[in-house]
Amino acid sequence: MSSPIHIFSEIGKLKSVMLKRPGVEIENFTPDMMTRLLFDDIPYLPIAQAEHDEFAKLLQDHGAETLYVETLTAEAIDAGGVKEKFVDVMLDESGYTRGSIRDALKEYLLHFETQDMVDKIIAGVRKHEIDFTPSDLVSASGDEDYVFYMDPMPNFYFTRDPAASIGNGLSINHMTYAARQRKSYFMETIINNHPKFVNQGLNVWRSRNHATRIEGGDELVLNNHVMAIGISQRTSAQAIEDISRNLFTNNSGFDTVIGIKIPHNHAMMHLDTVFTMINHDQFTVHPGILGHGGEIDTFTLHPAKNTDGFMMEHDRNLEAVLKSNLGLSELDLIPTGNGDPIIAGREQWNDGSNTLAIAPGQVVTYNRNYVSNQLLRDHGLDVLEIASSELSRGRGGPRCMSMPLIREDI
Repeated sequence: MSSPIHIFSEIGKLKSVMLKRPGVEIENFTPDMMTRLLFDDIPYLPIAQAEHDEFAKLLQDHGAETLYVETLTAEAIDAGGVKEKFVDVMLDESGYTRGSIRDALKEYLLHFETQDMVDKIIAGVRKHEIDFTPSDLVSASGDEDYVFYMDPMPNFYFTRDPAASIGNGLSINHMTYAARQRKSYFMETIINNHPKFVNQGLNVWRSRNHATRIEGGDELVLNNHVMAIGISQRTSAQAIEDISRNLFTNNSGFDTVIGIKIPHNHAMMHLDTVFTMINHDQFTVHPGILGHGGEIDTFTLHPAKNTDGFMMEHDRNLEAVLKSNLGLSELDLIPTGNGDPIIAGREQWNDGSNTLAIAPGQVVTYNRNYVSNQLLRDHGLDVLEIASSELSRGRGGPRCMSMPLIREDI
């Protein structure tokens, strides 16, 4: 297994994973900035860091190498000699394409050592940090009273979304909202410049340079030839069609993509907030996504013969679709909160469905979702709980906080 990315399942033993330790960015904003930054609360940083360190140690103790995106980015910038290019892209995507503010920000950021510069960009740049008087009519924010020149990135500890490992490659994603779009350039920089990844034959199944949106929380690798992708608030049907064509025509090994249409709302922003694979024949599922009789719209794509297109089948029986495409005779769909409408709603909000499988039948969960966790144990799962009083305030669970790079084949 020589490739630095090797993901052919959701459940193979986890061997290498990319994380982001929460930093000052998760406290570097006020409540009235939450909508702008796509955040629901302000975590208490020391506890959030302690909880994340516990999460990382658990993964390490179970045999996984933990790599940190902020460290890899700085190493990639130095290895590729692309420090100025990286700053230019960050400024462009922060709204500064020209002018005195851009010039001052560029000078300010480039004076840092590379790791400190990466950390500063993630943390955000406040106006008082730069001693100059702009000659531009207005700042990029359009609000002279706004305290930042460059916004912080509090969502960055959710490494799942900017990119997604698929087979011996990845998608580098065009994310839905401006507050998160800069993050995928960190991954592009790593893939193109870091010695661990560059010139390793990795396939980029879809780049970030698109208008249509897709995010990693919607991308699930169910086995070595089948993917599920959520049609969601954060991933469009057009993006799913595009990445499917690329997978089907570029020897990816994947010949099936199941689009699963979930409600388009903040509580269920990605497929993995309501549906995850945790064993060969076991899945978590939030009852709130299923209609009468357990129905939900699915669209199964296969390559079309003699063209670069695809064939599509519509169905509303998720269980039947999974059985057929995964070759299973039985399926265990385990409902969040044991299906109770109050408990399920509460624990889904706290990412009770967002489990991270680190081996078949072995999952990492937040300890606060005790009803769902006990139900998983009742179904034979090995449940490893982590503390979650502060990490959960960011609206993402263990799967959200991890980008697997290598899993053992199953």
